[in-house]
Amino acid sequence: MHPFARSVLATLVALASLQVAPVNAATDAADTDALGLESAPEAAAAPAATDTRMYIEGAIGNSSQRYQPNSVDTARASFDFSTTAQMGPSLRAVLSDRVDHLYPAPASGADATVNTLREAYLSWQPESRDTVLEFGRINLRYGPGYGYNPTDFFRDGGLRVVTTADPFALRENRQGSVMLRAQRLWSGGSLSVALSPKLADSPNAAGWSPDLGSTNNRNRALVALGTQWSQRVSSQLFLYKDAALSPALGANMTALLSDAAVAHMELTRSKEPDLLSRALSLPSSSTSTRNRFVGGVTYTTSSKLSITAEYEYNGFALNQSNWAALGASSTAPASQLAYLGGALQLQDLASRQAYLIYVTQKSLWLKNLDLTAYLRLNPDDNSRLAWVELRHHWAKFDLTLQLQQNMGNATSDFGVLPDRRLVQVLGTYYF
Repeated sequence: MHPFARSVLATLVALASLQVAPVNAATDAADTDALGLESAPEAAAAPAATDTRMYIEGAIGNSSQRYQPNSVDTARASFDFSTTAQMGPSLRAVLSDRVDHLYPAPASGADATVNTLREAYLSWQPESRDTVLEFGRINLRYGPGYGYNPTDFFRDGGLRVVTTADPFALRENRQGSVMLRAQRLWSGGSLSVALSPKLADSPNAAGWSPDLGSTNNRNRALVALGTQWSQRVSSQLFLYKDAALSPALGANMTALLSDAAVAHMELTRSKEPDLLSRALSLPSSSTSTRNRFVGGVTYTTSSKLSITAEYEYNGFALNQSNWAALGASSTAPASQLAYLGGALQLQDLASRQAYLIYVTQKSLWLKNLDLTAYLRLNPDDNSRLAWVELRHHWAKFDLTLQLQQNMGNATSDFGVLPDRRLVQVLGTYYF
């Protein structure tokens, strides 16, 4: 085992040995049904002057390779820090940062240690609470979808390091865009305007760079109107403008179908180059008007089992015949892998359509042992990605096992990926 991997393992064992006390009962009592319309009543509390979250995480794993005879040992050490400081009655500062050290270092020659400045901004809200002004780097996230979010217009360029296949973790750990954002709030709705200026021409892969060229390489603006139609139905409408493209329209909605079932959808319509041109940075003067869509239903049982079924569609992605043509080219599979890598950086759906089943179960078999798993299927070539996580919680420590399997024939969406199977164990210590 590599010395760095041995040091990570030793740290995990040492931290785990400190965590022998059960989780506080208050944590269990705070668990509520995710579909409940109203929170349990609680006494009002004064806002804390500072709210800080900090943890270190170590991971060791192994990756079974598709194009190499031997598997590859992997290791990672991470430091994650987030804080919100109340600087006055109406002003607060937000800082969120993460550092990852990877083994082996990226094959591209990029730095093994990478800092991701996720958020750094000031927020002002007067005593009337009906107006919010924010300025700085903000990770602006929209959309109720689980595996794909067409209305998450600022999603591209945010990933500096990919440490998991969990779509929720990818959204959380990406870097935000520098912007000025203004919100107006009222009972049952809100209106926000975000202006994000161009600050750099191209990405900067240096490990400690703020990498403004990935998130602020063009002028962009977004207007969002949110409406709470009733206790069961809410929606958002969007008008998005990229400096080089025509305005794009978007909408999303969530609806409580019953006490146990929630439906969600997202839809966008825009005129832009196809995903192949954007993913490979190909010069393209042609644009077309197409849709992106996601729709699904989540059902939660009384035993805290939650199952989501979701359909995803991207009109700009390659269809099966174009994907096959890319695979038949003389540069395959490198051309296919470059397309998939580019789509990942853009956080866009690489296939024309996909199905997703996402499952969570609290306290599986043992108290405080949680299961999270999903299966993504490309119906055009029948390739599949399966991901499973088992996480046990203690008061200040989590121990996690993650498994990922990419399945399909050698020219399929998931079958072409170099990692056939990935297994890793993670330890997370919270300060």
